[in-house]
Amino acid sequence: MKLLGTMSVNELGHLEIGGCDTINLAYKYGTPLYVMDGKWVKTQCTLFKNGFKGQHAETEVIYASKAFLNIAMCQLIKEQGLSLDVVSGGELFTAMKADFPAHKIYFHGNNKTVEELIMALNYGIQQIVVDHEMEIDMLQYLCSEMNKHVDVLVRINPGIEAHTHEYIQTANLDSKFGISTEKEDLCQIISSIRESYYLHLRGFHYHIGSQITEVSSFTKAADVMTDFLLKVKTLCGFETEVLNMGGGFGVYYSEGDQAPDLTIFLPEMVESVEKLCQTKGIRLPKLLIEPGRAIVANAGTTLYKVGATKLTAGGKNYVFVDGGMADNPRTALYDAVYEAALANRMEDPLDTTYTVAGKCCESGDILIKSIELPRAQRNDFLAIASTGAYNYSMASHYNRLRNPAVVLVENGNSKVIVKRETYEDLIKNDCL
Repeated sequence: MKLLGTMSVNELGHLEIGGCDTINLAYKYGTPLYVMDGKWVKTQCTLFKNGFKGQHAETEVIYASKAFLNIAMCQLIKEQGLSLDVVSGGELFTAMKADFPAHKIYFHGNNKTVEELIMALNYGIQQIVVDHEMEIDMLQYLCSEMNKHVDVLVRINPGIEAHTHEYIQTANLDSKFGISTEKEDLCQIISSIRESYYLHLRGFHYHIGSQITEVSSFTKAADVMTDFLLKVKTLCGFETEVLNMGGGFGVYYSEGDQAPDLTIFLPEMVESVEKLCQTKGIRLPKLLIEPGRAIVANAGTTLYKVGATKLTAGGKNYVFVDGGMADNPRTALYDAVYEAALANRMEDPLDTTYTVAGKCCESGDILIKSIELPRAQRNDFLAIASTGAYNYSMASHYNRLRNPAVVLVENGNSKVIVKRETYEDLIKNDCL
């Protein structure tokens, strides 16, 4: 397993993260346990803030909260000076409970409910990304009824198929997200917003997918979208003030992953848009990006306790852990590949090939399909790396498993930022 962030191996042969022995963490807080490396999160925030800058463009970095969100994370992001995007009433409520500045929140989503939009307007959210014509009409009506004014970005679908899993492509022609660049009544849609007393059209948003490791996908998208900005200027008479370029920056999960070098790519990304705008004779807009996974994925490690091993008649070696697809559905959903290690035996030889399986009552409850580990024993601790994004946020109660605790570690200290659920928590909303 590749050691990431503040990971190290101590004199006992144990995995350490943030200066904390993970075996001590497992005994203190129980397993399964999400461990978040606070220093890594801060380092990535700084990388994006410093890297996403150009010679001429004004820029802004927005954390995509769907990757990992709770009150403590909101506060950390606020301290690091990033803005925040939310896609639901629940994410918005969490942000407001963390006293996140309303003027730095962007509200996304392809099917915001009336209740969610009213909630956003009451909270003073000033930037809403609209997805389609019906939402524009609904927002206009609500703003007029409530006498609220909001800035609007229109989500655009540039029709680009990014090189990633089909479930996390978001800009192919059949995507559920956004308005196509080729939509015939585009100018009419733009005019309807510009003519509104309550809505202020500032520009456009696009997002081509997640876990994208090929820089060419982002470059192509920038070219297509600056063509679109020229089209809008020429045909619709609107010069774009803001262009939100989305996120989707790929990260390292396992051997063979080639994550882009963001220290090089981010300034190049800004510079390319600056040059494209100059070449095409269009106004250089303020540029926004929305990293989520790239900030938190490698910060997270999930600790499990080994319950048993099994050799099947077909010759497959299983190692069973006390979690599974309820706390990490990504392998089942996306064929995600992870690296792992026995956290209490980091220096033992890797002599056995295992399939890591969870305790859920599903044959598909597989966390890792094939991995070399030391011969596992009951009560060993398995650490799966790079689980900081879309694990806690996508966790379920399947088989009525309790959601794990989350601890933040840094400089030898650990802090619970999400309590482990109890059995009483599982039934608190049940009714007789």
